[in-house]
Amino acid sequence: MIEVENPSRREVIGTVPRHGAEDVDRAVRAAAAAFPQWARRPARERGLLLTRIGDDLAEIGEELARLIASETGNAIRTQARGEAAMAADIFRYFGGVAGEQKGETLPLGEDLLSYTVREPLGVVAGIVPWNAPVMLAALKVAMALCTGNTLVLKAAEDAPLGVLKMAEICWQHLPEGVLQVVTGYGEETGGALLNHPGIAKITFTGSTEVGKIAMRAAAERILPVSLELGGKSPAIVYPDSGDDATVQHVIMAMRFARQGQSCTAGSRLFVHASIYDDFVARLSAALEQLVVGDALDEASDIGSLISGTQDVRVCGYVREALEQGAVALTGGLPDDSRPGYQLPPTVLGGVDPSWRVSREEVFGPVLVALPWEDEDEVIRWANDTHYGLAAFVFSRDINRALRAAHRIEAGWVQVNRSGGQLPGMSYGGKKLSGLGAEYSIEGALESFTQRKSITVGLG
Repeated sequence: MIEVENPSRREVIGTVPRHGAEDVDRAVRAAAAAFPQWARRPARERGLLLTRIGDDLAEIGEELARLIASETGNAIRTQARGEAAMAADIFRYFGGVAGEQKGETLPLGEDLLSYTVREPLGVVAGIVPWNAPVMLAALKVAMALCTGNTLVLKAAEDAPLGVLKMAEICWQHLPEGVLQVVTGYGEETGGALLNHPGIAKITFTGSTEVGKIAMRAAAERILPVSLELGGKSPAIVYPDSGDDATVQHVIMAMRFARQGQSCTAGSRLFVHASIYDDFVARLSAALEQLVVGDALDEASDIGSLISGTQDVRVCGYVREALEQGAVALTGGLPDDSRPGYQLPPTVLGGVDPSWRVSREEVFGPVLVALPWEDEDEVIRWANDTHYGLAAFVFSRDINRALRAAHRIEAGWVQVNRSGGQLPGMSYGGKKLSGLGAEYSIEGALESFTQRKSITVGLG
């Protein structure tokens, strides 16, 4: 068994099985046995079941939110309730659009009928991380099942309880075998799943390093793969946007309320030099008003990092930057009085773009702030990364903002907006941030089905 910890309190709150290769094999075989009948089921019927799952998840929203907050450290008021609600919305969205899985007809003449159909792939192997476990699990379940596949899902060992609760709701509606969930460590459980000969597709969300392992496993058998990996997203503030509203957008873009533990976090802040001092002062003052505390406390704006391991890693980045000469404009290293792995939201000034803290994914509440003067220069800085997942642009001049958005090398650019993804959006990364797009019905069809072309002679 594996113990699951509440990182806000450093208390064990549950245990889950440490599944091995034999358990993974049983799960894949069960999903394979269920696949033919599930694939033949009309898409609208599959969609109706997903819609019912979404409705039932909405009914247990508060219970699910408390479970998410307890195991992830994400504050219940600012994060966990939203994640629980989004999970329900994802099932409802894919349930509603399931019947839109259309093919194409080609006009090749009166004597030839040529058309395409979309066919499911088979057993999908899905792996989700711990930072938004229920939302990301809901996405993989809904996309795979909506398109007629069956799924074996591996939950993150640090945060499996919410995923298992969601799966319980799914199992009340789905035929036996359609959804299987395994828990365990990445190397033994995830590795066994990625390399199982019975899977037909891999969908992975997590770090770029593990994403490369997933892609190598797919390459061995020429499997389709979709990867949503790391990021080091830029946020560019133009001189006409040095107001408090943009400050709040930058805070949300950095995902401070999720302790910066998000692949889309806008962790590189570029502020025009003419407003830099005033803007970072406003930003620091706003962050100092946020309450860092227990994830289950309604007063908390920010909870805790996921684990002691992550805490050591993030503090290491901050410590190294301070030793290199960075200045903590707010936040910094924590004191010893904290009950869990709480870290203050930190803004570092005086950094160099070449430092590790400026280039690597910290995955913690650490924002680097740099001034800029020339637009071409700041676009070069924004693109000077091997990541390309998300980006944020803030300007009242929409022409200027869109010009920057078109030049930034990222799969998802937000202009004067800082929220998360919504069902229906096309979402995916460039460069080492991933491969393929998900979240929309178009993305699900491209990633989870294969076109079959049928040509009929009518002469």
